[in-house]
Amino acid sequence: MSIIDKTILFVKEKLENAEGGHDWFHMERVYKNSLLIAKEESCDLTVVQLGALLHDIADSKFHDGDETVGPRTARTFLESENVSEEIIAHVINIIENISFKGGNFEKKFNSKELEIVQDADRLDALGAIGIARCFNYGGFKNRALYNPEIKPNVNMSKEEYKNSESPTLNHFYEKLLLLKDKMNTPTGKKIAEARHQYMEDFLSQFYAEWEGSK
Repeated sequence: MSIIDKTILFVKEKLENAEGGHDWFHMERVYKNSLLIAKEESCDLTVVQLGALLHDIADSKFHDGDETVGPRTARTFLESENVSEEIIAHVINIIENISFKGGNFEKKFNSKELEIVQDADRLDALGAIGIARCFNYGGFKNRALYNPEIKPNVNMSKEEYKNSESPTLNHFYEKLLLLKDKMNTPTGKKIAEARHQYMEDFLSQFYAEWEGSK
């Protein structure tokens, strides 16, 4: 069995009871998006595949904000499968530098493989699935759908972003609508444009229904 097949089995088992927006199916979609983007890029496909499959293996949001759990879990697994240290280090760098973190996070590492997996992950936060994931997580955290009196904060620090309890709709302005202009690759940018427009249309409809005007 290949290392990719073994990783898929590991991730499926590890995320069996995960929150719906960060479960195996999220990993699978990011994996597929990564393969699509990688077709147009010169990259190490093994690193891209492993990075995509393991990027959210232990999201800090579900581990009391501990950002070391994911990299540690991924390293332990890859070492147990005798993956080379060079590949492991690259995959760990992807996991540690992929997140949005309020948009004010400076990456300490850059590679084409990170750019591909990051775009693939961000695409899953856009469009119809992005909307579904956003409200699913908001429900998971018992947040209000929308409160006109609580305005979005688009200049949050990393800590403010992690601890935010604002209504779900604010997340569109605090993250989702910002992603289109943060894409790295031509393929990612093209797909993001269409998904971004879908979200803009959704928001227009949402506000019209909220006000009872449509």
